[in-house]
Amino acid sequence: MAIALLFIGHWYSSIFFQSFFLHRYGAHRMFYMSRFWERVFYFLTFISIGPSFFNPRAYAVMHRRHHAYSDQEGDPHSPKFFSNILSLLWGTIKFYLKTELKRAEPKDAFERNCPEWDSFDKLTNRWSVRIIFAGLYVLFYYYFAAAWWMYFLLSVHLMMGGVVGTLVNWFGHRYGYVNFDDTNDSSKNCFPIDLLLLGELLQNNHHKFPGRPKFAVTAFEVDPLYPIIVFFNWLGIVRFSRSADGQTGSSVESLGRRSLPKGTR
Repeated sequence: MAIALLFIGHWYSSIFFQSFFLHRYGAHRMFYMSRFWERVFYFLTFISIGPSFFNPRAYAVMHRRHHAYSDQEGDPHSPKFFSNILSLLWGTIKFYLKTELKRAEPKDAFERNCPEWDSFDKLTNRWSVRIIFAGLYVLFYYYFAAAWWMYFLLSVHLMMGGVVGTLVNWFGHRYGYVNFDDTNDSSKNCFPIDLLLLGELLQNNHHKFPGRPKFAVTAFEVDPLYPIIVFFNWLGIVRFSRSADGQTGSSVESLGRRSLPKGTR
């Protein structure tokens, strides 16, 4: 029971913060938040994802390139250029590390308006910190695992950030249905499987409206994360640009596009 609770808790907490903070806020700027709340969610994202925490700046750059060159040469994680899901995972990790190592170089258009916290990044980017974090998961399994096969779940814990991103891009660009055929890529929707990834597998909708915080567009689709963003907006933790409900996607979409280079969908 303890292992199941840890796995489910880690799965959904990491997906929540990856989608809410890294993706919808950091990469697309679908809404605003104060410096205080940005750093609160910055910290919580690190705690929730754990050993495979993505630096928010590097994640934003990588994801913005994905939209700019979706399923074309230059897309860092399109399944079109990988033979299987494991090679896509490894390719994503290599591109992320390359992006993170370029921190000292002059910034390009993809790096505008990214979340950054230099002092905290110096801590989270240390391999010693990641190893300590991983060791805590290993210790938990040592004390609570009831069967040998449970230890295979450790690989998911240790690579949670990469696993989630790979699942989204592999399935969201290979399988499912299409609401919009004018996105110029192979993005697809995978409802109701998207519920396991808090709306992230409504990829075709998202590629059609990359700045809209609500990924669902039809009556039967569900984006579980969007009501939480609306609640945060009501509390004053975040605020949309002008459209408080984000239904039309007009002003919110423009907000997301301002952080992307010209020509990005």
